[in-house]
Amino acid sequence: MARRLCALSCLAGLALVAVGGSVHAGTQSPDPLSLNDKLTGALVPAHDPVLIREGDTWYVYNTIGKYIGVKTSKDLIHWEQASPLFSQLPAWTQKAVPGTEGIWAPDISYVNGEYRLYYSVSTFGSNRSAIGLATSPTLDPKAKGYHWTDHGLVVQSMPGDDFNAIDPNFVVDAQGRQWLALGSFWSGIKLFPLDPKTGKPWPGAEPYAIAQRPVPAGAPDPIEAPFILQHDGWYFLLASFDYCCKGVNSTYYTVMGRSRTITGPYLGKDGSSMMQGGGTILLRADLEEKHRFRGPGHVGAYTDAKGATTLVYHAYDREANGAPTLRLAPLTWDADGWPVPHT
Repeated sequence: MARRLCALSCLAGLALVAVGGSVHAGTQSPDPLSLNDKLTGALVPAHDPVLIREGDTWYVYNTIGKYIGVKTSKDLIHWEQASPLFSQLPAWTQKAVPGTEGIWAPDISYVNGEYRLYYSVSTFGSNRSAIGLATSPTLDPKAKGYHWTDHGLVVQSMPGDDFNAIDPNFVVDAQGRQWLALGSFWSGIKLFPLDPKTGKPWPGAEPYAIAQRPVPAGAPDPIEAPFILQHDGWYFLLASFDYCCKGVNSTYYTVMGRSRTITGPYLGKDGSSMMQGGGTILLRADLEEKHRFRGPGHVGAYTDAKGATTLVYHAYDREANGAPTLRLAPLTWDADGWPVPHT
């Protein structure tokens, strides 16, 4: 929920990183697998990023202003800013969410011969929210056939519902079934089964609850931005805890749990359940004031044909007035099968 105004107002930075719940010391030697020290170009702004590759080009889609921002790279190191997706809000959004001023928090996947872009529509502090869907046969604006077609409303939440329909993440499970994880605050993260032909929930489908943080009645439930990553027969649920969009005071961090089934339960290394606010820390800012970057969150991941996985996320740069900045982290896997980000 908090991320919905980030493109216009967020400041902060991250000084990385906690892995498996333990924070790396600031004196640790640079990680030879780190990309972040090499990144150049259009790294700002980069809220809510997702990463994908088509041909020889990498694309990052992210929240920027009213529309969906696009960055491109040939080598994952130097990034260029491309034109935003869309030049006006889809007509259905104003009816579904009166007063909305933009679309944000995209998710991008290649499925059934086309690219599916899910996006969020909402207003700050309300769960009258919606997720939309647009598709294109290619990501390259210069390619023949390039065109985004909007397919309208996918999921909507209204006041009185116990969830908030933003922050989508599309997933295909090991059996080929399609799902949409989503959610922010309210009662946490939900998982909807999808009709593969439409990319929308089956009529009458009820969502599964897969993560939440128990809080006193009436208090906010600061969990959002789900992303489900698969590896070696496990599903890993990544989610952002606490608050972004507070400049250098942002408290955002990323937690993970894993499950043998996509519907959960998702448990941390210590067996704690993400349905009870548990899990294991994947990324967290270092607490020392001298460190530059803060608030690592809205984590996504891309796995290439060779099985190499790269995390993408945003963090806030203390040396650039807290600008939301693109961060990338190659993943390796420890002896117990847990992801280790090299930040």
